[in-house]
Amino acid sequence: MIATARREVRVDVRWVVAGAWLLAAAAELTGRGSLFNHDTLIHGGLPRPAALALFLVAWQFMIAAMMLPSALPLIRLFDRASASQPRARAARIAFVASYVVVWTAFGAGAFLFDTVIHATVDASPWLLAHAYLIAGGTLIVAGLFQFSPLKEACLRQCRNPGAFLIRHYRRGVDRAFMTGLWHGVFCLGCCWALMLVAFAMGMANLVWMAALTALMTVEKRARNGVLLARLAGVWMVAVGVAIVVAPQLGPA
Repeated sequence: MIATARREVRVDVRWVVAGAWLLAAAAELTGRGSLFNHDTLIHGGLPRPAALALFLVAWQFMIAAMMLPSALPLIRLFDRASASQPRARAARIAFVASYVVVWTAFGAGAFLFDTVIHATVDASPWLLAHAYLIAGGTLIVAGLFQFSPLKEACLRQCRNPGAFLIRHYRRGVDRAFMTGLWHGVFCLGCCWALMLVAFAMGMANLVWMAALTALMTVEKRARNGVLLARLAGVWMVAVGVAIVVAPQLGPA
């Protein structure tokens, strides 16, 4: 029964990830992805609550496509650990849901902060003429964060799902929610800057999405993930500086 339950959850999560990537690809190929881009929604004339709601719908697919792949090892371990407890299915749902809650809160905060950025840029002719500094600056900040102690501390938690689960796992749906919440917080601490890059470069840009997803997954699951994280940091700083120096290299 335990093996059956484990297989069921693993297939379900993989289908969610695959479906999210298919929708992202379809959105980009048909040109519909820009309709849910934060820039379009902010300037689209919709009331702010409606624009935020539409953005968060699209953001759920971003979470599924980009964050769930790196969380799969812990999800599988939690599935095995919780299979024998009462209301095991509800516990598994609560665990994944709390993880999504953390990233949804981050997405909402990023969207609202971006509205402030847009208002500031629109009110400043100089910033409007040098908007590429935002893309370049975002890459530089994300690249420097790859070397920070906070990044390394959170990455250690994410790279050892077994140790994390031993420390935090408790039986019960409410405890499952808290376990997923803690994991989401560590994951956010590890990857917020990279997701900010995805946010800044366009939510439906498959190239950036694929590259950042691969980076976040390898950082957490590869033996030399810390080294790869720092190499990626050097690359992002270099690209960010290049965009600031040569604006034509940056996104539109």
